[in-house]
Amino acid sequence: MSEFSCIVMAAGKGTRMKTPLPKVVHPVAGRPMIERVLRAVQGAGAGEVRVVVGFGEEMVRAVVEPMGAYCFKQKEQRGTADAVRSAEPETLPGEIMILNGDHPLLEVADIKRIRERFRDSKAALAVVTCEVPEPGGLGRVVRSGGKLRAIVEAKDAGPDVLKIREINTGIYVVKANVLKDLLPRISNKNAQGEYYLTDLIGLAVEKNLNVEGILAEPRVGMGVNNQAELAEATAMAFRRKAAALMENGVMMMAPDSVFIEDTVEVGAASMIYPNVFLRGRTKLGASCVVETGSVLTDAVVADGVHIKAGCYVQEARVSAGVEMGPYAHLRPGTEIGQDCKVGNFVEMKKVKFGKGAKASHLTYLGDAEIGENTNIGCGTITCNYAADRKKYVTKIGKDVFVGSDSQFVAPVTVGDGAVIGSGSTITKDVPAGALAVARAKQFIKENYVPAAPKKKD
Repeated sequence: MSEFSCIVMAAGKGTRMKTPLPKVVHPVAGRPMIERVLRAVQGAGAGEVRVVVGFGEEMVRAVVEPMGAYCFKQKEQRGTADAVRSAEPETLPGEIMILNGDHPLLEVADIKRIRERFRDSKAALAVVTCEVPEPGGLGRVVRSGGKLRAIVEAKDAGPDVLKIREINTGIYVVKANVLKDLLPRISNKNAQGEYYLTDLIGLAVEKNLNVEGILAEPRVGMGVNNQAELAEATAMAFRRKAAALMENGVMMMAPDSVFIEDTVEVGAASMIYPNVFLRGRTKLGASCVVETGSVLTDAVVADGVHIKAGCYVQEARVSAGVEMGPYAHLRPGTEIGQDCKVGNFVEMKKVKFGKGAKASHLTYLGDAEIGENTNIGCGTITCNYAADRKKYVTKIGKDVFVGSDSQFVAPVTVGDGAVIGSGSTITKDVPAGALAVARAKQFIKENYVPAAPKKKD
């Protein structure tokens, strides 16, 4: 077992969030808060992470257990010290970090820096603090001669203590043997009748142990308690990602209006327009352009792709040199070949679109294979969903010309070099090099519409 472990408190309901969700599973820039905390501590070397669960236990478990964390249930919410007791800290060795699951802006570097300060100070116990202009209801850090002496909860603080701007972030680092000794001594003799973890400070001072306050920037201690704070944390996370990408050569016209999740990769010299959302495991190549209003989710886009305004790409792959949109929709399973054109109001689902193929406008292609250099005319539809509620495949070869307003009733195959006349409904296979026209013969009856009567003077 590693000599560095973490206990993450995540049992609270978060009533001020005003939703049925446990507070810690609310998303910040696309990822649950608790996931962000766990990634930070695991990235900093935590060998074992124990999460204290309570309200919404199953939802929290569904997030943290796949990440390798262990859950311990707090049966009653009787304060932070009681929550830590629930995690059975007496079975952990070495150095223990205790923190809350609602600190989504923590980074790996923050955890490493805190641990380094703790070791350098040779402290038995350290509390991470920060200074804020309006501490509000947060616990105040009381010092004497520069040394940390106590943390007083705002509800129990007098007027002088309430003037202090240094606050407790809720992050502690403590030696395992010290925690094992002091935790059972915490009582609930306070205004709330709860077991405060902050009482560790006074107990440690009484025993003449070295207690340190590690001052960090306010971002580290930012907790999320309501929807306004959730939105603020999300905005900060998006700005941080945008800044990191711009440092690596990604161009943005208005970075504050670009929403790129942490898991997204973007190549150098790509231009991201305002109001673009890049989500999940999206990988955008170099020298791409993504225009306003486009949303990419788990998409893989090669170099030199131009995605015009309003496109939606989900779980699709786009090869180099493609021009797409505006307002194109690529659904899961679609693969667009090199140098293709996917025009405005074109929707594709589970399509293999060959190199150099074109579908310039107003087309639906579903469950289809389209060959190289084939031209799909305006208004073309692959009729892939049959009366038996099964999906069938349309196969169109290379160098095929499909006239406008054509329908392909799957399963059907069109050979290489064929020509499909406009307005055709194709229900049978078309051989290579053939012309297929499937429409009613035009009939004209002259003088069918009576002449309008002449107006009288």
